Order: sequence, then structure tokens, then C-alpha cells
Amino acid sequence: MPGSPERLERPERPERPERPERPGPEPSAAPWRRVLSALLLSALCGAAQAGMLRYCDRHAEPTAQQKDVLLRFAAVVKTELEASGAPLALIARSGLDLGRLGLRYSHSGVSLRRNPEAPWAVRQLYFACDEKRPRLFDQGMAGFVMGVDDANLGYVSLVFLPTAAAAPVEALALDDRAALGLLGADYSANAYPFSTRFQNCNQWLAELLAGAWGAGAEGGARAAAQAWLRRNGYAPTIIDPGALHLMALTPFLPWIHNADHPTAEIERRVYSVSMPASIEAFVHARLPAARRVELCHDTQRIVVHRGWDDLAPGCVPGSGDEVIALD
Repeated sequence: MPGSPERLERPERPERPERPERPGPEPSAAPWRRVLSALLLSALCGAAQAGMLRYCDRHAEPTAQQKDVLLRFAAVVKTELEASGAPLALIARSGLDLGRLGLRYSHSGVSLRRNPEAPWAVRQLYFACDEKRPRLFDQGMAGFVMGVDDANLGYVSLVFLPTAAAAPVEALALDDRAALGLLGADYSANAYPFSTRFQNCNQWLAELLAGAWGAGAEGGARAAAQAWLRRNGYAPTIIDPGALHLMALTPFLPWIHNADHPTAEIERRVYSVSMPASIEAFVHARLPAARRVELCHDTQRIVVHRGWDDLAPGCVPGSGDEVIALD
């Protein structure tokens, strides 16, 4: 299978006893909307199992035709990366359909031209299901784009940084020890961005950017990165499950936690979470010269859209978009 991930090991990291978290029995009277919302939020970042980057619950294997489309889509993404002349891109991928939460992208990482695994492989955080802990993985582009729930419709967002801003990000991302130093010990899909108790995949990327752009090491790498983000106006995504009462289900979900969130948020039934949208908005505000390219595919075409506005839902091309037919 293309894109089999390579795992980074944390050097000299003391092992701690595993504390497996097991979901309790599902409430028998839970409305289907509660369960759906829980599944949506628990899928904000993916997980790695049996050597593949995917959710811990196995998904249907793509058909041969779907794999062909996904491989062609990955090739177009790599062509765009190569043509950029940049050393890296912040990359986000759609996963499970999060439209009910007002989100398109769930998972992000950094695609590096000089990644030791392969050119443009994505360095990213995933929850390792077998170990029940977060890990850093390198994954080729084909495997990255195949980590979607709907193989018939997928989106990828690329953000290219100005040269001066990209250089320290590349240096930090390729420094295994430093990158692992920003890896949290415990995973939560809805991790609060200003607490070191938990971490999700997008939070690792946000803290990587902070570490590259000026966070010191006072109080620990993660604490310093979060303090820098707060000082510099980083605004996480506000997720509002509303009437779905997701928070009542947290005792029954292994990847959702309330312990790190402020009491005021819990009482209001909202979560502040690092998501690709919040990272991209922060980068765009801080670096107006940064460039964004959004790509999508359905079963008939690939669309390439350049600019900070979003592609239309359903992978519908707009004026000026490049369209590649999938014959």
C-alpha cells in the first residue's frame, strides 16, 4: 500500500506505564444525533493502526478505481508542491465529513521537500492505536490523501510560507529531537490549545510554528509555544455541538476529554480546539504574503484553486480554477 508511515521515536524519552482508556457502555437512550456528533468530534484527527494512518475503527478499503483516482490526486498535489519552489507547505486534509460542525478540514501536518522518508512526505502527529499514545509519523503523499472517509470526494489545502518564515519551520520540523520535544504525552481529539495536559494533531503543528517563530524554552517547549501563540493572537476554532450534548458523552469516548478545558467553556457546551482553519487564519494574518492552494477531487475531475477563498462545496470549479478531467 503506498504511503506506509515511518514513525519517529522520541530519543531518551522515559517510558511511562500505559493507561489504556476504554469506552464505557454506550447510553442506551442516546439519540442518534448525540452519537453522530461524538463520532464527528472524535475524528478531528486520525489514528494509526496496523501500519496504516487511519481511524482506529477500520474503514472500507477503497476500490481499485477509487485508489486510481486517489493516486492521481496525490500526483497532482505533489506537482503543485514541486512547482512552488518552496521547501515546505502546511498541508491539511479532509477526513470524516465535518460539515455538521462547519468544518472542511480535520487533519494537518507539514509537507517537506527534504523529508528523509521521501520528497514531500508529511510529518504529522497521529494517535497510535496499538500503543494508545500520540506519535509523530512521516507519510508519503499517496498514503496521506488516502486517509479519507469518502474516497469519492476529498480536499487538500496547501499553504506556502514566505522564504524567511519557512526556513526556521523547516529547520525545526526536520530536527527529530526538537520536533519530538513538542510532542505531548497524552492525546485528545478536542485538546485545549492553551494547556499541556493533552494534544491533538493540529495543536502539534501550531506549537511547531510557534517554536520556529520565536517561542523560547522557558517552562518547557510546549508551554513556551502556547504562551507565544496566546501573546501573538492565535485564535483556536470554537466548536459548538449545541443541542447534540456531546459533552455528556465524554466519559464514554476514549479520545474526547474535558479535563483541560476551562470551566466556562464546559458550562457553555463549547470547545476551543486547534483546527486547520484556525492555523491557516493565524498564518494568513501574520504573513499576508503566504500563498494558499486548495485542491479537490470527485469521481470525474480534479480542481486546483489558488487563493485564500474556499473552493465551492462538492468540488465545483469556479472562474479561473484549473480543472483536470479524470477520464
